[in-house]
Amino acid sequence: MTDIEIAQNCQMQPITEIAEKAGILPDELELYGKYKAKLSADTWKRLEDQPDGKLVLVTAINPTPAGEGKTTTTVGLGQAMAQLGQNAMIALREPSLGPVFGIKGGAAGGGYAQVVPMEDINLHFTGDMHAITAANNLLCAMLDNHLQQGNELLIDPRRVLFTRVLDMNDRALRNITIGLGGKINGVPREDHFMITVASEVMAILCLARDITDLKERLGNILVAYRYDGTPVYARDLGADGAMTALLKDAIKPNLVQTLEGTPCLMHGGPFANIAHGCNSVQATKMALKLADIAITEAGFGADLGAEKFFDIKCRAAELKPACVVLVATVRALKYNGGVAKADLNQPDTAALARGIVNLDAHIENIQKFGVPVVVAINAFPTDTAEEMDVIRKHCEEKGVRVALSEVFAKGGAGGTALAQQVLEVLEERTADFHPLYALEQPLVDKIRAIATEIYGAAEVNILPAAQKELASIAEMGYGDLPICMAKTQYSLSDDASQLGRPKGFAITVRTARLSAGAGFVVCETGAIMTMPGLPKKPAALSIDVDADGKITGLF
Repeated sequence: MTDIEIAQNCQMQPITEIAEKAGILPDELELYGKYKAKLSADTWKRLEDQPDGKLVLVTAINPTPAGEGKTTTTVGLGQAMAQLGQNAMIALREPSLGPVFGIKGGAAGGGYAQVVPMEDINLHFTGDMHAITAANNLLCAMLDNHLQQGNELLIDPRRVLFTRVLDMNDRALRNITIGLGGKINGVPREDHFMITVASEVMAILCLARDITDLKERLGNILVAYRYDGTPVYARDLGADGAMTALLKDAIKPNLVQTLEGTPCLMHGGPFANIAHGCNSVQATKMALKLADIAITEAGFGADLGAEKFFDIKCRAAELKPACVVLVATVRALKYNGGVAKADLNQPDTAALARGIVNLDAHIENIQKFGVPVVVAINAFPTDTAEEMDVIRKHCEEKGVRVALSEVFAKGGAGGTALAQQVLEVLEERTADFHPLYALEQPLVDKIRAIATEIYGAAEVNILPAAQKELASIAEMGYGDLPICMAKTQYSLSDDASQLGRPKGFAITVRTARLSAGAGFVVCETGAIMTMPGLPKKPAALSIDVDADGKITGLF
């Protein structure tokens, strides 16, 4: 059966029962039908003084274009923990419509390790993405209206930084001109669109502690510069209150369930290649209060999602991860060994042996943060026993725990070996977590630390425009913020074609921009784009709905 058929055949439990099992009180639920709910602010007020459980992060090696089952592994691990009698809860990101209708598909897991209702989650869910889009674009509308109505703040239209967003892959909107058509239609200027999950509003929602912190962060968004070079923030335009009103429900974590009834908090959805790649602080911290083991994931490979989880999210939320599960697949290692995507289903231990250096890089990188690693071999039907043995033996030679994960085919039962390895780590070892760099270091030094220590770059080229912006950011008093690197997910370098573990390469930083509300500095590298485009044959071509409203083709 397909993923959607498995999900549609699942007998879901009423979300009230899932909440009760998780220790959530009835009055703390805001129901969105029978199988979805948001948790009220009262939930955190009741739980905040409770001791935390242990935090497990799921990350991955550099993936193939189809992804390597990181969310599937996260969901399956949570189900496996429940089968072993552990009080576990999952904390995930919400899917973006861009990949759903593009090339990668949804983000609800796969096979027998999914969160449900799968169709709702992958489409409109509880409306969080739409609220973030609306709040972002309200600020843009108020900015352009201010220009039209006399420009009291003396904003320079050539130096507007904040852009519109849409949660869809639409390359035609990357670079546009607005305000055309005469005096009444606004001040003409160049503008841009990003995908919603790359927006600063998304990052703010995910990093905010509560609605008060949310409003303050929204007010701190740097939107433009005046003609005299001084900054203009969202609060100067009076937009922070209305933006917060649009997000008053979106800031509340969403409660759903796995196919096996394991509770899952699903909230926020920033991409890891162009944003910080982690679900909301509120959802993760709430999972730590409600469960003995909280399992969360960070997007794409450990060079992106895990690094940002450690250096951005853990700092902001004062989190201390206890263990990392590193997802590897035979397919991705062969891909990193030079096998074309079309040939990945063919056995090739030689290519696997060449590509396994990518796994080594991610293991070593995670160990630099002082957190123990367990490698999960996410099984695909085309994998051979010989190929999986290559990975297993390699990990054993490196002294790293490894387990086969068959959660896609078997659900929680296929993840008990992985869960037992994680439980042993949690029992035997105490992580000595520490970020990669100190916030007091200059911005350029932090960029170099990520590029050389995590990516393995030999040098870092910061282009003049980025150098100028970094100097300006430091002069404005934001030099002690962490760095959020925007980089291709397919390579440790900023060139998607350099697979495996490239050596001697340079990272090129094209742009730098301040996300003062989110609390980090974004640096764009290589040819990374903040508004993706659709492939030649997008997934949307296969998605349909029948006369009864039953959706097909979603994955």
